[in-house]
Amino acid sequence: MSLIEKAPATALSGPDEAIDRHEPARRRRQWGLAFIAPNLTAIAVFLLFPLAFSLYMSVQKWDLFNPPQFVGLSNFRTLLAADPLFLIALRNTVVLTLGTVVPTVAIGLAVAALLNRKIRGLSIFRTILFLPLAVSSVVMALVWQFVFNTDGGLLNIMLGWIGLGPVPWLIDPKWAMFSLCLVGVWKSVPFAIVVLLAAMRGVPESLYEAARIDGAGELRRLFSITVPLIRGALSFVAVISVINALQAFDQVYVLTGGHGGPESGTYVFGIMLFQHAFAFLNFGYAAALAWVMFAILLIATVLQLYWARKHSLED
Repeated sequence: MSLIEKAPATALSGPDEAIDRHEPARRRRQWGLAFIAPNLTAIAVFLLFPLAFSLYMSVQKWDLFNPPQFVGLSNFRTLLAADPLFLIALRNTVVLTLGTVVPTVAIGLAVAALLNRKIRGLSIFRTILFLPLAVSSVVMALVWQFVFNTDGGLLNIMLGWIGLGPVPWLIDPKWAMFSLCLVGVWKSVPFAIVVLLAAMRGVPESLYEAARIDGAGELRRLFSITVPLIRGALSFVAVISVINALQAFDQVYVLTGGHGGPESGTYVFGIMLFQHAFAFLNFGYAAALAWVMFAILLIATVLQLYWARKHSLED
């Protein structure tokens, strides 16, 4: 056999054949780029550009009618050191976050554990329980406004049946914050249940069987088997709940108004941002507040993920 016959086909093929051989891969890449181009464009237009513009505006003074004026870090210094309303908004936001996240995780875990069984009619109960996820936040807040109404509200009518007087749910500062926390928990629990229930479905049944043989009760199985194995889902639910609580605006605005509620009892970051941007037309100051909120969210999320990772490594 000659050397020419032994030579591989690729050595004998010309440049045109090599180009043809790479043409399908090149076309696939081009079509892939063409398909993702609209998504990349949407991300650039609706995410990256607003982020860059808000960062630019945070060092400007702009009232929408006059040209922006560069003020450097003056907006941040005023916000963090000279604005007493920032401390009020920070305190109320922390209270709202803790009053929402802790009950959401606890109730979501308990209800998900109850639903993680084979019970007749359980699917109907799950459907009813998940309905808040499909309801608009504004519509939900309007319904709760009727429920919390001091004069003739549904909740006060029910309290009157057992001889209790009317409670100023949305008038008294402490009750107003409690009402917001209650609405936030009602809104967040269905999401927590969905995520935690899906995580519980992935826990091997053999572990529960072994625990039953060893005499472990339901609570022992929950905290010794289920919780350690779904810690990632619990951390995810906590992070999303913190983000939702720190960004709360629509239900606060509908229930207690855009002025911060009674005696600024519900004056949270969302209301403060709305006031400076659309009531005072101080867009530079509002942009600085938005970036401070982003920094707080980032720090809280990183600490929470670090805590979850540390405990998972210890286990």
